[in-house]
Order: sequence, then C-alpha cells, then structure tokens
Amino acid sequence: MPQQVSVFAENRPGKIDRLTEVLEQKSINIRAITISDSGDYGIIKLLIDKPAEACEALKEIGIAATLKDIVAVKIADKPGGLHKVSSILARKGINVEDAYGFTIRESGQAVFVFQVENVQKTEKILVDEGFTILSNQELYYI
Repeated sequence: MPQQVSVFAENRPGKIDRLTEVLEQKSINIRAITISDSGDYGIIKLLIDKPAEACEALKEIGIAATLKDIVAVKIADKPGGLHKVSSILARKGINVEDAYGFTIRESGQAVFVFQVENVQKTEKILVDEGFTILSNQELYYI
C-alpha cells in the first residue's frame, strides 16, 4: 500500500532545505510535494520512493514525521477525469480527507492521491468501478 510522509514544520525559512538535505544524503527521491500553511506551522506532504526510510531519517534529526496510508488512482487527464472518481466516492459515502494530484504527460493520464479513513474499502470500490489503483512501487517510480 502506498504511503506518504507527512512532516509537521514550523513556518520559517530553511524548513524545506533541512529536510531535502537529509533526503538527498540518503538518496531518497521526491516524486511530489505539497505544503499547507496554517499560521506559525504547516504540514509538508511528500510522495517519495522510500517512505519508511525517509520517515526514519527525518525523525533521527528531530523532524516530526509520520507515515500515512494513501490511495493513488489513475484517471484520464482530460475534463471530467477527476469528477468520475469524485462522484463514485461521494455516492459511496467516502470522505476525502486530503488530496493532491499530478499528470503523467506521456501517457495522457493523471494520478489522484488522497487520504481516506478506510483505504482498503476505497481501493476495492474504485477497482470494482474499473479504475486502476497504483501499488507503492508503481507510484514511487512513475
């Protein structure tokens, strides 16, 4: 099951430099990153090729990091692609707690990455509806 690393960070200069330096030293590749601001602190979410190793490396230097299970689904990179997934989730009563996405230009597809309460149930629903769920290896090495 894919995971992302979530980092609780003070909102000040150097926060990204510090964590990216650690990841570079450990030869860990960032595939996607989001940063959410909430005043003095924020959350940095990282989709990386070695999440467990990255989480441990960050903790070792005193950075508050956790692993979160996520769902990663391939969608069409065209108008309505995300709506097809979101309408299924809404119809089935699945609440998306957090999300981001990115495109895979050469394939004409996009990836919607999101957190939900019950990952396995959500993955089954989407597979039953004909969507492709990405494994951790597929996602980390896109």
